[in-house]
Amino acid sequence: MRKKVGLVLSGGGIRGIAHLGVLKALKNAGVTFSHISGTSAGAIVGAFYAAGIDPEHALDIFIKTRLLRFVRPSLGALGLVSIEHTEQLLMEYFPDNKIENLKIPLTIAATNFSEGKLVYFTAGHLIKAVQASSCIPGIFKPIMIDGKMYVDGGILNNFPIEPLLNNCDFIIGSSCNHLKPVDVMTNITALMSRAGLMSVNKDMEQKSAFCNLLIEPKGMGEIGTFDMKKAETIYWLAYEETLKTIQHNEAFKELIKEINTPDEDL
Repeated sequence: MRKKVGLVLSGGGIRGIAHLGVLKALKNAGVTFSHISGTSAGAIVGAFYAAGIDPEHALDIFIKTRLLRFVRPSLGALGLVSIEHTEQLLMEYFPDNKIENLKIPLTIAATNFSEGKLVYFTAGHLIKAVQASSCIPGIFKPIMIDGKMYVDGGILNNFPIEPLLNNCDFIIGSSCNHLKPVDVMTNITALMSRAGLMSVNKDMEQKSAFCNLLIEPKGMGEIGTFDMKKAETIYWLAYEETLKTIQHNEAFKELIKEINTPDEDL
């Protein structure tokens, strides 16, 4: 029996495009996944891939549609903008709009803000779950699901590997928040951003021990959360980093050998 390969995708705003580069390299290597788990940007990328959309096509969609132009002002509410109107765009790519009907099983992590707990969506309204997982509190208005407020899954779990642990034999992790050492901070915004990433990275570091392969492009955390101008740069940096990483990972080489072995020889 072939190994079940799981993929966990971190949150990270526009840096999540790195996951597309990672996926393209892994797809070219012949890897198929039995389960994908993601938070925030990782949930968006995971949804596109689980729906059967090629990573390069997804990159083109991200660049051409500029998802951020679909958010509308929500002043006076619980956030600066609302992301609910992205449904108009997302329905074009997820017309079925059901998590359980995707080509690859997908788990989406989100934070139930009303009850203060982490929630995993594995069935139901796909677009609502993706919106909830990506809803940065203070910037976006909370998403309402069944009368409860939901916000970014990264608040409580930015690297949701847990759903894969008992379901997969080989786990690949993709993290897009690596921070380089710095000697000087130029402004309070940069300081707060770095502090936040350090917090989620600490959690990720502990969980990475459960990954058979971790791909983490260097310095990606320095890129702004909404810096769309660097989308293609992020994609290709991640693609190249993945190629380098898999070339030196013996466990991955064994996985590929198994993938290329006829079933009757296993």
